[in-house]
Amino acid sequence: MTASYLRMPATHILTRSDLDDTELPPAEVIGLVEDAYLSYARGNSRCPTKLMMPLPNEARDAVSYSMLGYDGALQQVGFKTSYRQGSESAEKYYTTISLYDDTTGLPFAFMDCHRVGGSRTPATTAIIAKHCAKQDARSALMIGTGAQGVNTLPYLLTALPNLETLRLFRTHPDGIALSLSTFARHFPDRRIELVEDVPDAVATSDIVVAASGRAAHHKVQTAWMKPGGLLISVASKGVEAGALGQADYAIATNEGQMGVTGKRLAGPDGVPHVDAELPDIVAGLKPGRRSQTDRVFAFSSGMIITDIPVAHALATRGIAAGRGRRVELWK
Repeated sequence: MTASYLRMPATHILTRSDLDDTELPPAEVIGLVEDAYLSYARGNSRCPTKLMMPLPNEARDAVSYSMLGYDGALQQVGFKTSYRQGSESAEKYYTTISLYDDTTGLPFAFMDCHRVGGSRTPATTAIIAKHCAKQDARSALMIGTGAQGVNTLPYLLTALPNLETLRLFRTHPDGIALSLSTFARHFPDRRIELVEDVPDAVATSDIVVAASGRAAHHKVQTAWMKPGGLLISVASKGVEAGALGQADYAIATNEGQMGVTGKRLAGPDGVPHVDAELPDIVAGLKPGRRSQTDRVFAFSSGMIITDIPVAHALATRGIAAGRGRRVELWK
């Protein structure tokens, strides 16, 4: 009877609290995400363009989207869904991911995706900086203290240990406190400089990461960057619509997804054009920049191929620790 029970199709359901204290060091997450980009560039993984559906009630400003993908390294299929009512509301934002094991043909896990996104997004930022920042980059500015930004500076410093100056533009007290405490946990001997003047901080930083809301500051322009600067937009409303056109070299994690979520950055023809996609840069098929003086603009949009390995690592550790519930939805 026990053997029959274990053969029943079942999935492990993991809540946000189940995963809260599951450790995934920045270096490990960066490695998982970079390997996912390599697998995709080599044709071993699949990642169709994100499906996004704005809802008709403009007063609520709600958005919903889904992603489907296959990680060829892990041989896992993933389905991710997100819904948010109000583009600025973190309280009514719900995101989940389902994993299916393609080697056994069985479901593996269904879980909250908040922690996954909060890990793979800064990992992607760090990978962009690693491959696209100028060779002697020594300073980085983080704009925003939301869920996408809290882990960014420790991940950047992990990927680029030669960074000397780390800056943060502060907006929300709770976000500032969490950003500082998160950074101190990873780098207790380093300090973050809090800044007030965004244009000045952009002009004096080699790497600028914008993951902020639309009203927190003057919208960032690529033209503010000094020669050789790198501006990374993490789905940021705080970046000027002309930022793409102002760049000497433009990249995206995925050009197709930029056409879905980054249309406002397009040129006069309404179509965003980029010089290279991140997976090809990681694989050495395209350069991260043409010269050390290029002002580079990078549009970071989540690809589920990077969610899958991070979710799998979290789920595997959570299940091994006895977290979550095994549910037989199909019996």
